[in-house]
Amino acid sequence: MPTHARVVVLPQEPGPLNIEEIAIPDPGPTQVVVKQFASGICHSQLHQMHNPRRGPTLLGHESTGIVLQAGSEVSHVEEGDTVLVTWVPRNSVEITSRPAAATLTTSFGDAVSQNVFTWADHTIADQQYVVKADPTIAKDVTSIIGCAVMTGAGAAMNTVDIKPGDSVAVFGVGGVGLSAIVGAKFREANPIIAIDLDEEKLEFAKRFGATHGINASKVNPVEALHEMTSHEGYSIGGRPITGVDFAFDCIGLKVTMEQIVPAVRPGRFGARQGGTAVLVGVPQTTVELNAGEILGSEKQFRGSIGGSCCPDRDFPLFLDWHASGRLDLESLVTARYNIDEINEATTALEEGEIAGRSILEFS
Repeated sequence: MPTHARVVVLPQEPGPLNIEEIAIPDPGPTQVVVKQFASGICHSQLHQMHNPRRGPTLLGHESTGIVLQAGSEVSHVEEGDTVLVTWVPRNSVEITSRPAAATLTTSFGDAVSQNVFTWADHTIADQQYVVKADPTIAKDVTSIIGCAVMTGAGAAMNTVDIKPGDSVAVFGVGGVGLSAIVGAKFREANPIIAIDLDEEKLEFAKRFGATHGINASKVNPVEALHEMTSHEGYSIGGRPITGVDFAFDCIGLKVTMEQIVPAVRPGRFGARQGGTAVLVGVPQTTVELNAGEILGSEKQFRGSIGGSCCPDRDFPLFLDWHASGRLDLESLVTARYNIDEINEATTALEEGEIAGRSILEFS
């Protein structure tokens, strides 16, 4: 029997988001229907809103909910289970089959087919995008684990191998950047330097483990990072080695993508390779890198999609962090909206009014 849902729909033509009543079909063999408690509001949805599209689109990709229906071949969750919904396959090593996309029909008769959508009070997804959780977890703030926490903390823990005492810089301290700081702190990095354009956000970042802040609206952040850091030995050019071991761009703007390579230290020829610049934010432009600098300094430029995470492995760790107080999700979630306020929510995010992460809550 179909499940009636209120769903945020992004129309094909530019304009405000619509909230529509849509019938979610019964799940296929590998699908589950989830009643949702809350969903994160991710910056990448703004890119979807501004980019051209071929038809209406359903948005959102991180949430917490409870399973209402499970398909006949679903093996790891059952009706009544508390789950986290995410956009990354829960275990790509063990699961090799193609996920079954859900096809829904909007109130205007348009067919929409996609893997995950969470800006809705109910959703349907393949079991690959659903991770079982303890029923006692917080049902609201844990919704951001499926993207913000995973992407930021995962980049610091999985994409690169931070060692105790390594220096880290995080460009952009929204929900993803703050999570990267938490991950770096877990790996005992020091210093952990937050870079942003907003002084209040820089102070806020210190609550999550940042040891220093650089306001990029007042100083050149690359120059400031080199002034703050030093290492043993000299580079191949005979210069003192300065710069951080790891720099994370959690924004994806052209300017920040082009700053993270110069921000990391050069290598010590024959003894130690140069630092690593990690692109975490979703880019909307091309980027120009100095190939000579990367070669001569043995620096690395790496991408991190979804924090290189395996949700089956990593989500229990993040939930444990929250339970133990290591990950303060209550502080990280700085704004809450209901589904009817979705246009106000996306406007606030676009105008830089969200210090951490905002969420949608469903009654």
